[in-house]
Amino acid sequence: MTHPALVPPLAIERYRVLEPHLADGIPLADLARTGTLSERTLQRWLGRYRAEGLAGLARLPRNDRGRLHLPEHLVELTRTLATKRPRPPVAAIHRKVQELAIAHGHRTPSYAAVARVVRAIPASQIAAASDPAVYRDQHELVHRREAATSNEMWQADHTVLDILVLDDAGTPVRPWLTVIVDDHSRAIAGYFLSLDAPSALNTALALRQAIWRKPNPEWIVSGIPEQLYVDNGSDFISEHIEQACIALKIRLIHSLPGRPRGRGKIERLFRTINDMFLPDLPGHLIAGKPLSAPVLTPDELRARFEAFVCGVYHRRPHGSTGEPPITRWQKGGFLPAMPDSLEQLDMLLVHVPKPRKVLRDGIRLMGRRYVEPTLAAFVGEQVEAVYDPRDLTEIHVYHQGRFVCRALSSEHAGHPSLRAIQRARRGAKERDKQVPAPTETFDGDQEDTASRPTTYRGLRLYAADD
Repeated sequence: MTHPALVPPLAIERYRVLEPHLADGIPLADLARTGTLSERTLQRWLGRYRAEGLAGLARLPRNDRGRLHLPEHLVELTRTLATKRPRPPVAAIHRKVQELAIAHGHRTPSYAAVARVVRAIPASQIAAASDPAVYRDQHELVHRREAATSNEMWQADHTVLDILVLDDAGTPVRPWLTVIVDDHSRAIAGYFLSLDAPSALNTALALRQAIWRKPNPEWIVSGIPEQLYVDNGSDFISEHIEQACIALKIRLIHSLPGRPRGRGKIERLFRTINDMFLPDLPGHLIAGKPLSAPVLTPDELRARFEAFVCGVYHRRPHGSTGEPPITRWQKGGFLPAMPDSLEQLDMLLVHVPKPRKVLRDGIRLMGRRYVEPTLAAFVGEQVEAVYDPRDLTEIHVYHQGRFVCRALSSEHAGHPSLRAIQRARRGAKERDKQVPAPTETFDGDQEDTASRPTTYRGLRLYAADD
């Protein structure tokens, strides 16, 4: 089994080059004229993508026909990276090209060789290829500011709420809300409430809830959207989410500075939440000051927000459409497209791959150690550790794209999340600053048998960290 998140970066880079053609129908000849690749190369990539999906775009040529002393595929990768928006520095491009060369057993190119390829690209072509809006301005006759059907376009945004809730330590904190709205109906497809600052993980968890069926039978909004419109920032999106959108055939649209497209709709939703939902809750803030003492926990606020969405917001006629959002969303017996399973959705959206080396005592990730006897055969090898940030009790291990095993950790009781562990670490550091180091000594004759390593074909299994 191959994990869908382990597609090589080269495939993603090539898909980005083809996206104006796939999404907007811009002819390959036009892309070749204003870009840095030949029409023949683009046709070859398009054929591979249609036949094999992203896996086809990851395939490398068998020969080393090179230009400027680089194999052709490394020249293509260099040109693609140089036309990204924003354009990375040559040093970053050189590192990426080196990584790909090492991964496929090629001799690593010099910085000068990569720089020569970048310098050979005309500035006008870099400007055109790095800004998809240039293509759309030239080829799109009209841009519809409102989606014509449900799930045609979703919008995602974050806001900090004007309310205080109590965290696990009883400290008043302002929560952040990530919300995904259906552009056509104004229905809320999904949300994520967090005490932490906005991040791409918040977006992924909100999108997961938006796509899948909800436990609440009154909240029927679900399905895979055709387009997802987000701000162009790291707190909204990551390469991992971008890859998931490609796999789900969601066209990801980033807003450009100075060129907002319909952002007023989601801003109006936030005003509705502030005006209709928050004022009756304890801890509501006016001009930064609470009108009453905060008593709600994050879970209690989530329950009240869902009741507001399903019982009030979705059922009131919207000022712009004249219809209740839930009525407009399901009009005409609309049937949403769904992923094959929740497990597939989690693998694409939530599970994050990290490269790790298998050590004799297992795999180290996020300050934890994961062990499994199967890993003994992979000591010293590079693997991909795929984890769920919501639950770090286990990881899935892949070697060269193939599933190896599940590795478990017993270092934290229960089902801790990445954020819970990070908060615990911060608390421990604060305590360490205040508590003096212990001075007592221990009897050297006493033997701690629990800490002795047990060998298993080269893999050391410990009861606790060294």
